[in-house]
Amino acid sequence: MSVFSLLWLLLLTGGMRMESKPAWTILGPGGGGAQFQPTISPHDPRFVLVACDMTGAYVTHDAGASWRMFSLRQPVRFFVFDPHDPKTVYAQSLGLWRSKDAGLTWSLIYPLPAGVLGVNIAGDHGETDLVTRDGSQEQVTALAIDPTDSQVLYTTVDRQSGSVLLLSRDGGKTWHEEGKLPWLCRRLYIDPSSPRTERALYFCGAGEIARRQGGQWKPGSPPSGEGRVRDMVLGFPSGGGAPRAYAITDHNLLVSDDGGATWHASALPGDAPRFSALATSLHHPEVAYVSFETLKIGTDTAHGVARTADAGHTWQIVWQEVGGKPAENVHDPWMTAAFGPSWAGNPFALGVAPNDPNICYGTDFGRTMRTTDGGKTWQGVYAHTLPDGSYATTGLDVTTCYGVHFDPFDPQRLFLTYTDIGLFRSENGGRGWLPSAQGVPRKWHNTTYWVAFDPEVRGRMWAVMSGTHDLPRPKMWRHRGPVSFNGGVCRSDDGGETWQVSNTGMPETAATHILLDPHSPASARTLYVAAFGRGVYKSTDGGAHWTLKNAGIEGAEPMAWRLTQTGDGTLYLVVARRSEDGSFDNAGDGALYRSTDGAEHWTRVALPRGVNGPNGLTCDPQDFRRLYLAAWGRDANGKAKDGGIFLSMDAGATWSHVLAEDQYIYDVTIDPRDPRTLYACGFSSSVWKSADRGATWQRLRGYNFKWGHRVIPDPQDPHRIYVTTFGGSLWHGPADGDPNASEDILTPALRYSH
Repeated sequence: MSVFSLLWLLLLTGGMRMESKPAWTILGPGGGGAQFQPTISPHDPRFVLVACDMTGAYVTHDAGASWRMFSLRQPVRFFVFDPHDPKTVYAQSLGLWRSKDAGLTWSLIYPLPAGVLGVNIAGDHGETDLVTRDGSQEQVTALAIDPTDSQVLYTTVDRQSGSVLLLSRDGGKTWHEEGKLPWLCRRLYIDPSSPRTERALYFCGAGEIARRQGGQWKPGSPPSGEGRVRDMVLGFPSGGGAPRAYAITDHNLLVSDDGGATWHASALPGDAPRFSALATSLHHPEVAYVSFETLKIGTDTAHGVARTADAGHTWQIVWQEVGGKPAENVHDPWMTAAFGPSWAGNPFALGVAPNDPNICYGTDFGRTMRTTDGGKTWQGVYAHTLPDGSYATTGLDVTTCYGVHFDPFDPQRLFLTYTDIGLFRSENGGRGWLPSAQGVPRKWHNTTYWVAFDPEVRGRMWAVMSGTHDLPRPKMWRHRGPVSFNGGVCRSDDGGETWQVSNTGMPETAATHILLDPHSPASARTLYVAAFGRGVYKSTDGGAHWTLKNAGIEGAEPMAWRLTQTGDGTLYLVVARRSEDGSFDNAGDGALYRSTDGAEHWTRVALPRGVNGPNGLTCDPQDFRRLYLAAWGRDANGKAKDGGIFLSMDAGATWSHVLAEDQYIYDVTIDPRDPRTLYACGFSSSVWKSADRGATWQRLRGYNFKWGHRVIPDPQDPHRIYVTTFGGSLWHGPADGDPNASEDILTPALRYSH
């Protein structure tokens, strides 16, 4: 067995600290992206877990006043609390994980660690998979823990041969197959009143609830109504009796008083609702909550949440937003004020406390909201408001950050360029944030990719914005060409408080980068813009007018992504590749170009052999021929290759591969205080540092978010750095990493350990 495999097994069986250590903090206004699976502890309603679609997961022990992110490398599909031990919780992500210390550290229990050889990272998003001895790819789809014995675990597992029920009687050390399932199970419940020796299990899946006891199956009846069953939930009355179930299709709400054997229709006050989410209290199933939209109330259309306290006989709307007007009982820190109540919408996930049906959490496209009084009032727990009126995260950050930008005239003024929520400004050194898009066309609000400051004129700055986010990921043009993207350039003369469009000569485009030539006169600044799918635009009058400068750039729709200018004025352009898997396509491969005459002509620079995914280029400020190329790996039989960091000491004539351990490097940055010091990060849960101009690299401990963007040294503190992320906002931590942090479970050295 290899050293890496031994280390892997030690890490898995010994428990891994998967947390953001105190040395690292997360900054931003909070929220901003899709959140899921709110799950409340049966022992302490202040202990809550939330997942997101950007690989992070979040835990609070103070009812949402503060959250801590932890990373299990893939989005969490469900959480389950142990009914006996208040500190034990399970999460299904990259396998089934268990924490015995309230979410601080996590250990893999399925698949069994002894059968795991390592992990593999491949695909455009650096997807991570466990590598097992038998080559199996299994997914745990549901989990239930015996109500009287924490050692007894039931799981449903999806295999290539079909779904099966597994049982462990020793806390997950060994598993035994108990039988085949007729369909994929999404939720699994144990009737607490059934005999310990012959538990009654309820399986939710394929549009019905089936019961299994003593090895015998009793199928339920599918809920009637049009459309597929979106969700089903089950609860057991505290006084005993048959379990109560609820189900939703797109437009139907149904209730069962006998555990899914029969169903009857239920209805909200109003017409034509579309249902999104459903939840009930495990031990008080007479109470349930349902999320809806398109509900017709008279001539108005509403979205929100309804609640029943009498097992679905009647429903009361407890969250209702009509005609674009905020609900008076819904107290949202900033998102509704910034974008209106329809932006985040109604919750698409709900979670009710098992022992207190008045406590319910709802998650949506940007927020986590909570009620503690049965829906009479709702409070956003993703952010809070500071005394100066700015907003600060509670730690629940779920959005992509491209850069942190520092006003050269005011050290207290910072900007964050975001996906989904656009541009944010801080006037207090990053403690609190405000939306900063006044004057920006509404259809450009979604994403700000970059900003540039005038180095001599206080308050003057430019920004590139678009309605298309997540570039340069190829998923964004699967269904439409990039020339259809909207966006452009805006200019501000008051430090980002207000903006005006500055796009003359440039058709609407997803402008992804803007660069200011510092040698141009303040009265007529030269600016360059990378326009995705169009090429490079140049302005010589401070952005008032733009001209396309594509001479020498190949292809009809060049995916112009990033620009770099050396100290002698040489320009470099990074063109992103088109293929999602990195396959070679001569018409759409990534490319690198150079211009020595102010973008009038471009010459193609040969990339390193095998590389077709350039993502960023950085030039040494003391040696203009010394280039650092960040490259995205390409898929080769399920593994990534030809990515990482490449060094050229002759302006791109030749290249050497200086970091191959990480195949998904987003960008390389140079410490402005010392050009010998470099930083890099990408989509492999790691930040890298070099103290010798890229000759060798070390991984910084403490940072472990799956999808990183770029490292930016803190201009106020040489001992700290910022890390922008794809879905985890902005991290701030020690420039040398946290020496007290445990080594991470998915260290890149293990990625290809077979």
